[in-house]
Amino acid sequence: MEMEESFDAEGSFDDASCLSPQSPGSTSPARRQNKEKEIKETKITINCVTFPVSTSAPEQQLLKPSEWSYCDYFWADKRDPQGASVSGFEVLLQKQLKGKQMQKEMAEFIRERIKIEEEYAKNLSKLSMFPMAAQEEGTLGEAWAQLKKSLADEADVHLKFSSKLQSEVEKPLLTFRGDNFKKDMKKYDHHIADLRKQLVSRYAAVEKARKALADRQKDLEVKTQQLEIKLSNKTEEDIKKARRKSTQAGDDLMRCVDLYNQGQSKWFEEMVTTSLELERLEVERVETIQQLLRQYTTLRHETDMFNQSTMEPVDQLLQSVDPAKDRELWVKEHKTGDLRPVDMDI
Repeated sequence: MEMEESFDAEGSFDDASCLSPQSPGSTSPARRQNKEKEIKETKITINCVTFPVSTSAPEQQLLKPSEWSYCDYFWADKRDPQGASVSGFEVLLQKQLKGKQMQKEMAEFIRERIKIEEEYAKNLSKLSMFPMAAQEEGTLGEAWAQLKKSLADEADVHLKFSSKLQSEVEKPLLTFRGDNFKKDMKKYDHHIADLRKQLVSRYAAVEKARKALADRQKDLEVKTQQLEIKLSNKTEEDIKKARRKSTQAGDDLMRCVDLYNQGQSKWFEEMVTTSLELERLEVERVETIQQLLRQYTTLRHETDMFNQSTMEPVDQLLQSVDPAKDRELWVKEHKTGDLRPVDMDI
């Protein structure tokens, strides 16, 4: 649909009085021109949707004031970077699909985090089994052995963290709004698009009927003038026939306008209902992801706490390291004799 402004109206879509055919000569051209000008200034049709002209109409009240609701701000169409026309409803749908993509990318990010944790746990466990400094003795040897064991304990903590990340964060992110979500969005899209297409069709019918009425009125006016100045042998019956055709054209236009208004009203109602549903879905998405990310931070804090607990035995044994005691134990085990040398006698 190309952008257009419908300023050639015989009357506004909801002003039936201006559609009724007038008897010949009952309305002067100047008066009719003034009425058309007044109508043109109050209504504008863009992409087959009729809006009030903001400079001449009272300011419309928002449906949901102070809430920045979807149902208040997506009635007009816009141009995308390529210049194509995009409806307000399509913008809302794109927001939903983008949200689904963001959710998928978050799950992929958490999956990478899980891989890092699993690899880290694997390397910690492997390192804890290295026999380095295994011959250290005494209280320092006990502290060193506990430090190596703490690596294995820490590895276990990180392994459990990765497992919980998978079950409590990644999986819910992946399963939240499954395959049916995009199908539902397509249903909404097709439903609103069908109503919009119907509106376009009915607007075209209005314009066609409007032109037909203008042609009939012009024909009636010409015949009337010809009869008045005796330029034609047309009878009064011809004038009546032309008037009937003009009246019928006016009735046809009113019927088309009525159908158009019904179609626009239906589109309006469905737009409000569906945009509010999309708004509800977006709130649900944000709150769900917020909850899952909070679970991530909770698990992360728990991991720090468990890691700290693996250090407590190491700290305790380090505080008990006693060089004097280690020396005593080592000497008792490895001593070679406590008799000291003396001077030799002659």
